[in-house]
Amino acid sequence: MIELLREFFSPEMSFMRLALAVGLLASPALGVIGTLVVTRRISSIAGAGAHAALGGVGIALFLQRVLLWSWCTATLGAVAGALAAALVVGAVSLTAREREDTAIAVVWALGMSVGLLFLDKTPGFVDLQGFLFGNILLVTKADLWMTLLLDAVVVIPAVIFYNPLLAASFDATFAEIRGVRTTLIYLALLVLTALTVVLLINVVGIVLVIALLTLPTAAAGTFTRHLRTMMVWSGILSALFIGLGLVLSFCFELPSGPVIVLVAAVVYVVCLLAGPRRTGRLNGTGGN
Repeated sequence: MIELLREFFSPEMSFMRLALAVGLLASPALGVIGTLVVTRRISSIAGAGAHAALGGVGIALFLQRVLLWSWCTATLGAVAGALAAALVVGAVSLTAREREDTAIAVVWALGMSVGLLFLDKTPGFVDLQGFLFGNILLVTKADLWMTLLLDAVVVIPAVIFYNPLLAASFDATFAEIRGVRTTLIYLALLVLTALTVVLLINVVGIVLVIALLTLPTAAAGTFTRHLRTMMVWSGILSALFIGLGLVLSFCFELPSGPVIVLVAAVVYVVCLLAGPRRTGRLNGTGGN
């Protein structure tokens, strides 16, 4: 253990420390958004946004290398793709609820297909596996600052507007009668989910992004039904899963993304088997 710590703090391991910092700093946003995604049952929309992000990445890299648009980065393309998908599916959900599943499936498949086609025609090397399964060890200081910005964008509004979020999550009709702008909250949640998805692409990749959004919250849900407490515990568990997954992937020379998700899945199953049986729904007031 001491030898491992000594190696971790050596100058050659600066990339590992940066990866761990990004993962830990991403955890508060993951806790908040993951809880709201699970509560609102929109994890499939998050998946559609992740796959549409690949479409944005493919188009951005193609424009960058073929038309020499240096400003058109992969991150910018991922943000544009994920936001477009979230808003399209959200608009369909609000105007034609019976077609939401179809819209999600179309956006999901279309985003992946467009991305793969453009990446295939993009000259030069493209780390497709990194986009699909993540490689947190390749994060940069720019990713660190972007993570801090995302935390501010996600956590601060969640604290300020906690009560409207709570009302809109559990009884949108009653909340709307009380003057809460539930449609605006829903669209804002979709936008924040899309931004979080883009951040997660660096951590676990597009294929595994839904797992890291839902498993920490699912594990937290085995021992608490209070929304605020679940957000906190989901953030703590996200940090634990990412940190432990990074250490295990480094020790056994395994890809970090799948190991992080595997750790999360194992802990969730243990919590499910060992935790108390809970049949009630989530609540926003009262105890755990």
